[in-house]
Amino acid sequence: MGGPERVQTVIVGGGQAGLSVGYHLSRRGLPFVILDAGERVGDAWRNRWDSLRLFTPARYDGLAGMPFPAPGGSFPTKDEMADYLEAYAHRFELPVRTGVTVDGLSRHGDRFVLTAGELQFEAHNVVVAMGNYQRARVPAFAQELDPGIVQLHALDYRSPAQLRDGGLLIVGAGNSGAEIGVEVVRSHPTWMAGTEPGHVPFRMETPAGRNLFVRLMRFVGHRVLTVNTPIGRKLRPKLMHRATPLIRVKPKDLVAAGIERVPRVVGVRQGLPLLEDDRLLDVANVIWCTGFRPSHSWIDLPVFGDDGDAMHERGVARDEAGLYFVGLHFLSSMTSATVTGVGRDAAYVAKAIASRVGAGRSVGGGGDPDRDRTALPAARR
Repeated sequence: MGGPERVQTVIVGGGQAGLSVGYHLSRRGLPFVILDAGERVGDAWRNRWDSLRLFTPARYDGLAGMPFPAPGGSFPTKDEMADYLEAYAHRFELPVRTGVTVDGLSRHGDRFVLTAGELQFEAHNVVVAMGNYQRARVPAFAQELDPGIVQLHALDYRSPAQLRDGGLLIVGAGNSGAEIGVEVVRSHPTWMAGTEPGHVPFRMETPAGRNLFVRLMRFVGHRVLTVNTPIGRKLRPKLMHRATPLIRVKPKDLVAAGIERVPRVVGVRQGLPLLEDDRLLDVANVIWCTGFRPSHSWIDLPVFGDDGDAMHERGVARDEAGLYFVGLHFLSSMTSATVTGVGRDAAYVAKAIASRVGAGRSVGGGGDPDRDRTALPAARR
């Protein structure tokens, strides 16, 4: 391993959160590098199921400085979103290093040390721009299913072509399960287990949905349910770990499509899924739409509570100066983890970094931008 590369700020994650922080840092003339595990900017979106579309119209899907290049009332596909992020990084010449998986973060004196395989970086500031949805959550008993049953998590599902002929069980009745369900039921008898998390009472695709209701939801999520309002602070602990209500697909759509709802899956018997009512489902496929868990085990710093959540104030880590988070659910509001809301948190964190860098200069500290700027990799052209 060669000597560490010194950069004033390292951003871990090159999705909408990381690019947004990079945009605001570049506007302030501060040096930084963005490290992303994907081979291309936007791969976190590309590597989702083929038919995935955003829930918000294109007019709300652009990041600061660059509107989304699609009709305002259209709902972009996941590939269109991925290409937009790649174009965004190119337009603003954001220094993104792709194919770099950060596997360690610790502190050495007044600097953070990041490792990524044989690469090593030292930084005064680190922004963890990775959301809560990183590692698939699957029950332990899944490994007891008959090996002939095709098992996929929503993270790995792409299309019905991955499935065997025969019945299919979807475990999880949230948005992923509902969206995948109405697709696979066209070619496979489909059962769905899980409790509905509620649903929005309007159609997103209607003129009223695209305009009035989306605007209303955005206002409530962006301005009302925040850490700055009494109701937002009261509801935040409950909303942090609650599934999002069904947005595009409604419960009656599942019934109309021919999906049969069944009780909760509680285990495995004779190699088959066992339901809460003691029934066995003889299926050839199982898709686990059982959510995700954060994967912050690579962070060797005392910044997580007993519940595993990062301890921070609007993304500024408590008791760990120079560490920041962006993209987490309800970082500052209900929209924090969405494309439409991440920019506000990114701007706040960039301002906090600028203040810290300024304080470092004033006392002759380690925030010397001239020295660090030499370590800034060339921008992607």
